[in-house]
Amino acid sequence: MATQETDPAGDGAADYDYAGGEVARPDLVADLEPLVAGDVRFDEYTRQLYATDASAYERLPVGVVLPRSTEDVAAVVAYCAEEGIPVLPRGGGTSLAGQSVNEAVVLDCSRYMDGVREVDPDARTATAGPGVTIAHLNDAAADHGLTFGPDPAWGDKSALGGAIGNNSTGSHSLVYGKTDYYVEEVEAVLADGTVTRLGEVAVADLRAEADPEADDLLPRIYAEVVRILDEETDEVDARYPDLKRNVSGYNLDALVEDARGERPLPDGTGTDPDSEAGTVNLARLLAGSEGTLAVVTEATVSLEPAPGTKAVALLTYDSLLDAMEDVEPILEHGPCAVEVMDDTLLDLARDTPEFADVVGTLPEGTGSVLLVEFYAEDDDHGRRQVADLVADRAPGTATEADPTAGRVETRKERYAVAAMEAHDADTRARFWKMRKAGLPILLSRTSDAKHISFIEDCAVPAGNLPDYVADFQEVLDEHGTFASFYAHAGPGVLHVRPLVNTKGVEGMAQLEGIADDVTDLVVEYGGSVSGEHGDGRARTQWNRKLYGERLWRAFRDLKTAFDPDWLLNPGNVCGDHDMTEHLRFSPEYEFDAGFDPALSWEGENGFQGMVELCHGCGGCRGHQDTTGGVMCPTYRAAEEEIQSTRGRANMLRSAMNGDFDEDELLDPEFGTEVLDLCVGCKGCKVNCPSGVDLAKMKAEVQHADHEANGASLRDRVFANIDALSRVGSALAPLANRATDLPGARTVLERTLGIAADRKLPTFAAESFAEWFESRGPGVSPVEAERTVVLFPDTYTNYNRPEAGKAAVRVLEAAGVRVELAEARDSGRPAHSKGFVDRARAEVAANARALAPHVESGKDVVLVEPSDAVMFQSDALDLVGPDHDARADAETVAANAYGLCEYLDAFRLDDGVAWAGDGPVTYHGHCHQKAEKKDHHAVGVLRRAGYAVDPLDSTCCGMAGSFGYEAEHASMSTAIGDVLAGQVADSPGERVAAPGASCRSQLEEYDEEPAHPAELLADALAD
Repeated sequence: MATQETDPAGDGAADYDYAGGEVARPDLVADLEPLVAGDVRFDEYTRQLYATDASAYERLPVGVVLPRSTEDVAAVVAYCAEEGIPVLPRGGGTSLAGQSVNEAVVLDCSRYMDGVREVDPDARTATAGPGVTIAHLNDAAADHGLTFGPDPAWGDKSALGGAIGNNSTGSHSLVYGKTDYYVEEVEAVLADGTVTRLGEVAVADLRAEADPEADDLLPRIYAEVVRILDEETDEVDARYPDLKRNVSGYNLDALVEDARGERPLPDGTGTDPDSEAGTVNLARLLAGSEGTLAVVTEATVSLEPAPGTKAVALLTYDSLLDAMEDVEPILEHGPCAVEVMDDTLLDLARDTPEFADVVGTLPEGTGSVLLVEFYAEDDDHGRRQVADLVADRAPGTATEADPTAGRVETRKERYAVAAMEAHDADTRARFWKMRKAGLPILLSRTSDAKHISFIEDCAVPAGNLPDYVADFQEVLDEHGTFASFYAHAGPGVLHVRPLVNTKGVEGMAQLEGIADDVTDLVVEYGGSVSGEHGDGRARTQWNRKLYGERLWRAFRDLKTAFDPDWLLNPGNVCGDHDMTEHLRFSPEYEFDAGFDPALSWEGENGFQGMVELCHGCGGCRGHQDTTGGVMCPTYRAAEEEIQSTRGRANMLRSAMNGDFDEDELLDPEFGTEVLDLCVGCKGCKVNCPSGVDLAKMKAEVQHADHEANGASLRDRVFANIDALSRVGSALAPLANRATDLPGARTVLERTLGIAADRKLPTFAAESFAEWFESRGPGVSPVEAERTVVLFPDTYTNYNRPEAGKAAVRVLEAAGVRVELAEARDSGRPAHSKGFVDRARAEVAANARALAPHVESGKDVVLVEPSDAVMFQSDALDLVGPDHDARADAETVAANAYGLCEYLDAFRLDDGVAWAGDGPVTYHGHCHQKAEKKDHHAVGVLRRAGYAVDPLDSTCCGMAGSFGYEAEHASMSTAIGDVLAGQVADSPGERVAAPGASCRSQLEEYDEEPAHPAELLADALAD
């Protein structure tokens, strides 16, 4: 596991052997490996990684193949057809209904088959592999002013093949409709391994080639398509809901509309003029088929012109039902999106600091908001659209409903209580971010009860929303639970996740009972059980109730024509899935960590709750060029599932619930290796929608491993780096020359595993503490506006005192008296290597020493970001509520600051005469980003006169000792390459980075980064 190898892909990324554990079906592996150029992985670890997706389900696959080409896919499908083995095509594994987990050979097309082949701006089409993310596709299209219309919320992680499989769409479906409208042609592998192209074809040609008894699949498929057109058209017209957003069942309505030449435009304003009677597009039949009909290996999709600009109105209402009453009238204004948030999500957003100011401006008692967005030709056009909308919400502007609508007029004189407008990009982004803010908090519950996806995707006509929502709330009340209502009100798709505990028998009954009752509501109100997320394991069983027995049989006949042996993702759409089977958490679920947690864990279930928290959305699978943020640097470097936060979290949970051998977790080949390449950046703490804290879980497991198996010499050395650095500084410059002796680096690599080709930090002959004690008196207590105790971290003290000296200059220029804390370890080195007891002792000692200073009115300031976060956050995990140093640790945590955070928080730099100049590229420290404190340095540097370009960057990859360790050097470099590329593309003449590791990594790329304190000191006017 995680053994460093060569780079067979030839892409320069860090490459390891990511397989581990026993290999299932070795005979099958031996047969498949010679057939494909891609990776064949049937090992225990890989199978467990692909057992889950973003749904509530878990199903162990037969094995996983990462194909490199259509030929690989065809070879696997043909072999499995002959052997009777199911096959499941999978993209990003972000499906919410369980359609991307099955007992099958999984084809993960996201690893290698992820390229954009061509963008044709004249034809307005793009051709791409099934594994390309929607975001990467749009990056390529954006160069030509084009975009792929459907915009699933997770488009930077969702694959094009998955979007086709689920017939995905997003917030702007009012304009763009679903994926099926844009699928022009696909290359596909049929169930017997035949490679074919499906696209536009005349029905007459289908009739000519149709043969239900043929040996080949295509004539049989043609025959069933013709039969559906001849015999099922009336039933399709009668049973399919009149909705823009219906992805339940197979796409028979699109087939019928194509054949009649009545294919509707995606915005519902008419019929596509290119739609020709007597012609169908078989590629669109695969949209929403969830991999049950064929495996898409390439797709040509149409593109739309990117909108000129946008405008947003945020309308407030007294209640959710008031907002629902207003949706249909709002649609008359032609918006591109209408999104709802109910009071539950508003309350969650109100408690989130970054959204509190927006929610705080809403009228008191606001029970719901609608975010209404318009596409506009220019800013004036956008302002007019918003103005018309707002004016129409004023008193006395109500109009009578259409008497043919068949419902009683219930409109109010006034719909919205108030309106807020957003015309600039930043404010629009803030409104949209607020709309999405509540869901992460909703998903961050560590209790046994979870907000589960199973009826979260129902859709009804917008005019039926008020009655539907009222009845829906009654269903929830009857079943003794609650849910929030949010998302796509415009097309009638409300996301609703009831709180259910499926670990209990009562919760299982609740799950199915709610789904059954809500399906009845959906049928009653002319809706669909799935508006964008698909059928999968959660909703397949309800298609029979939605469509009736005749269409259910038609679905099964179509499936049989495409897949006679039902081997392609069996059970979905028209199969035998029971929504209560194969749940990730069920009454049979058990949990045993195998050790007692050493850290303090908040939440209802503590450490167990954190281990079980990942819901599998794949937020950690983003790429730097499309996603930004910190998470997850190792996945970005390796593009391997096990290097994502999701992969690691799933492996830990699996080990603790008995999916592996009893002692597997703390077996060196598993427990530490699963987490070995995690750099502890804490990005998941802030970027994961659920807030999974993998870095903290890693420290917990490492500690347990040390307790069970002992620690390596290298880990002990790095955990005690402060003592080693003290000696190195005392012996400098001799200590610096020692590693340059012939053979010295080789000896270090062989004995301690320290990479021979890495530049090692040098020691300063005079430590920062020694310099401070020998310098002048500084700002006197009488003259000082504030007093700080500056804590000298190990690196600043013994390796690079210049940053500390600069910090003192800047603080004193701001009128701050600087005193020096006792030079000692912060606890960070021991914590980063899993020595929890040692880290706790250091933290407790520091807290006891510093608390009296804080109580006397002083603040604690640190130069190194990771040490600042140790004081602010990690210290409280180490000294829990019952520790005798807890009160002191809380006192220090509340008054500890990074240098720039301190200057910015109290605006101490306002009175400083600054003379900074020139562009600066700023790379923030990942630990500060995890605490949302990284912006302070940017603000202070800008006020000092610098033109700062803050990079939306991930971890540098050095990560303390990680980058110096021989077995990690490849991964460290691969992560560093991403950052170095961003720095090279930025306009800054100088580079600033507060982290010691970050600066060390950038120096490997011949950069000369400065600590922000040094730039601020340079900017001080003489």
